Amino acid sequence: MQIFGKYSTNFDMDYLVEQYIYFNESDEDEITIDELEVLLKNKRKSVAGTIILYNPETSPVGFKPSRFLKEDGFESYDKFVKLNEYPMSYVINAGLKKVYPCKLVEIKYLFSLNRENIEPTPILEELDADLDKFNSDQYTRYDKNLNYMDIPNIRLSGKFVFFGSGHKHDRHHKAIIAYVRALSAQVQKLDKTIVFMYDNNHDEQEALEIGYFLSPLALGKAKDVRAKGFKEAFKTIPPKVQKL
Repeated sequence: MQIFGKYSTNFDMDYLVEQYIYFNESDEDEITIDELEVLLKNKRKSVAGTIILYNPETSPVGFKPSRFLKEDGFESYDKFVKLNEYPMSYVINAGLKKVYPCKLVEIKYLFSLNRENIEPTPILEELDADLDKFNSDQYTRYDKNLNYMDIPNIRLSGKFVFFGSGHKHDRHHKAIIAYVRALSAQVQKLDKTIVFMYDNNHDEQEALEIGYFLSPLALGKAKDVRAKGFKEAFKTIPPKVQKL
């Protein structure tokens, strides 16, 4: 597995605006940044599909996770760099490496802010407030173009879309909930195989309508169940919706 990403920054905040994972057949099969960019010129052949997650918690090779990489000497903004492996990438690699050898998978995020553990923090309040005024002329706390998806005009690579953004959207964050549901509705209009994991809390159609998508990565007792479910979803081509 090789992970590539492109960071952009604005007002001392880092956003991971592009990311791809390449599934190597062997250690000798590693590709360079130049070879990645050649592959991306023909996404129809090189990119198997797109996985949508919550937000990135990554770092470039040679750097530790940081709130602002520039302070640590990072200067390679707006161009592809190699990224360190991280817990979610291990789950994705285990599920897809045998199915899509020598292929890329695109990783997209609900929020591109590169920050660890944003869910239980005041950042969620700021994101919700941003989305509430997203389509107005008002200023937002986080960069409109770098942090948020342009849902009406979204373009996704590959033949499948796996929703793995999680489902812990507090009922008070109404703008975030609307954002997730709008994304689900828009993707359903595209010519893609839609894949996600769900459980007994909702049936398949309800999960799709309300944006109830389980993350492939979990802690505690759910860790192995989620990872196994993710593998099961991708045992076939095309992949399939998986009930846990």
